Amino acid sequence: MDSGTNSGFDTQGAGITVRRALELPGLRSGLPEILAGADRMQRTVRWVHAGEVPNIASLLKGGELLLTTGYGLGTRPAEQRAFVRTLAERGIAALVVELGPRFTRLPAALVDTARAAGLPLVQLHREVPFVAVTEEIHTEIVNGHYALLQRAEEVHRRCTEALLGGGGVPQVLAILADFAGNPVFLETTDGRLLYAAGAGPEGADPLQVWEGLRDPHKDAPPPAGSVLVDVPGGGPGTGSVRARLVLLPVRSSPAPVHRMAAERAAGILAVVLMQARQEEELAARGRGDFLTDLAEGRITAEDAPAQARVLGFKPGAGPLLPVVMRLGDA
Repeated sequence: MDSGTNSGFDTQGAGITVRRALELPGLRSGLPEILAGADRMQRTVRWVHAGEVPNIASLLKGGELLLTTGYGLGTRPAEQRAFVRTLAERGIAALVVELGPRFTRLPAALVDTARAAGLPLVQLHREVPFVAVTEEIHTEIVNGHYALLQRAEEVHRRCTEALLGGGGVPQVLAILADFAGNPVFLETTDGRLLYAAGAGPEGADPLQVWEGLRDPHKDAPPPAGSVLVDVPGGGPGTGSVRARLVLLPVRSSPAPVHRMAAERAAGILAVVLMQARQEEELAARGRGDFLTDLAEGRITAEDAPAQARVLGFKPGAGPLLPVVMRLGDA
């Protein structure tokens, strides 16, 4: 499972956490005091903005850490409450107010509203240069993005080495599943399963995961947080699609770095499938693995029918009898 991220970098939102921002020298030198939202310091800071206008919420997109000296907060409690509520509704990461000429202590209306809205509110007891704070946090965010790209490129390198070493699509999917910490599926554009790799929760077979969460016969959308990446090359035109990679949020929610890795793996899979026409071979291999597991007792009688249907075996009234034969020269 993927690990090793900087403790202050949030791989879920591809930014840094509020806590990490407060630990950087720029804000730390302002002697920050958390007045509200102490339990929400793991929120993602996507960007930093500084401003002093009352309607600043309309300028934000969400995920920002807002720096202000408080001149736009208003003088009346009603104005201050409305200011905080609009920021919370916009979904900013945190509000940081520098004490000074405008406020020597943040008003109770501001603090109480932030607590009620669940918005992290921090006051700085010393003056800090906002431009230096902004540059410092933005540098941290950009460095974190670069670290994600490096990790995704490492998956690409391992997949390439697997192919050069004689491996194929199953090996690529296994590498991606190990990195993501979740089962990975390769499906056709109409939702038919070609191959699965990786284990589900408590070592569950990935076919059981597919049956429960992704079976197209159930006409249900993929679970929230799923990653779907097209494998290009199914026909004429640059927008054609041959297959689809699916990462399901079974053991943990996929992070942005997992999507990056899946996109790079999809490029490798496109080349392999175009060269070897492996779709049917993969489906046949998956059915062969199923029959082997069934014959050797690794699949229970209760689970076998559902897994057989997922793999494309046609239901019938009689028993399923695998037959192996060797054809003569003629």
